[in-house]
Amino acid sequence: MKERTFWESIEVKGDALLKKVKELIAEGNVRRVRIRQHDRTIAEFPLTVGVVGTVLAPILAAVGALAALLTECTIDVERSEAVRPVPVAAGDHAPVDDEC
Repeated sequence: MKERTFWESIEVKGDALLKKVKELIAEGNVRRVRIRQHDRTIAEFPLTVGVVGTVLAPILAAVGALAALLTECTIDVERSEAVRPVPVAAGDHAPVDDEC
C-alpha cells in the first residue's frame, strides 16, 4: 500500500489557533504543521505517528503563546493517506502516469 501526502491551508483567528491545532493532532493523519502569518512562517513542527502527551506538551505551550500574540494566521497542514493500488484485470493495461 502506498502513501500519498498533500498540504491543506486553514485560516484561523488567534484565539482559535490552539483549539484547531489540538483537533488536527487528534485526527492522526497529520505529518507536519506550519503556522504562518501572511508570508512569514512563525512555527513549524512535525507530528509523527506515536507522538504522546510528553512530547506534545511543549508544542502546545508554544502554540498557546503564539495564539496570544497573533490576531489572524494560517495553519498549513501536511496530511498523509493510504492509497490502495488498483488491481489490473487480465488483458487490461495499467494506467500510464505522464508526470515525469
